[in-house]
Amino acid sequence: QVQLVESGGGLVQPGGSLSLSCAASGIPFGINRMDWYRQAPGKQRELVAGITRGGSTNYSDSVKGRFTISRDNAKNTVSLQMNNLKPEDTANYYCYAVPVSSLLGTYWGQGTQVTVSS
Repeated sequence: QVQLVESGGGLVQPGGSLSLSCAASGIPFGINRMDWYRQAPGKQRELVAGITRGGSTNYSDSVKGRFTISRDNAKNTVSLQMNNLKPEDTANYYCYAVPVSSLLGTYWGQGTQVTVSS
């Protein structure tokens, strides 16, 4: 059974920091790409950051320079360090995994809420 379990969300003041983690299990043959998406109320889900198995990263312009994505291939985990948080970063954050085998499809976590407010 495939599971992606996120943790680390919460309430933080503007300018503060949070770290999100996602642990994947049950995906055979390994994971190619792991991404973080977010969705705010009334808005479409958007890509925040992504990282390949080889460590190449990409970020949305809105978080570049403030967020850092990293992963541990041996543990099948991906993390998102979020610094200098802004109220507009408030959203439900989702982990997304693309397996090495394209036959398996892709997987989403259940989401973790991040609220940036004073």
